[in-house]
Amino acid sequence: MEIKSINYQTDTGFTLFQKNKNQANLEAIAEEFESMFINQMLKNARDSKLSEALFSSDKEDNFGAMLDQERSRSLALNLDLGIAEALVRQFDKKNKE
Repeated sequence: MEIKSINYQTDTGFTLFQKNKNQANLEAIAEEFESMFINQMLKNARDSKLSEALFSSDKEDNFGAMLDQERSRSLALNLDLGIAEALVRQFDKKNKE
């Protein structure tokens, strides 16, 4: 996490904490959005199956959806798609103005 420049005349410990907390929140939300995007891709891939499985059921579909959620979180943390970084750059500029 990057610490912003300090203005010693106006910034107190609390305002510095708030700035860094807001940056951390923005990064966490951007990562979660990237995870949701990956989850949607996995869901669409699973829905486009070419044939039914031999023993398919609703329970298997529910388990597949939960597995896709966990996979998407893991992929968002470990795979650099650049979506989260782009969101942070875009919304961080608005905070600087």
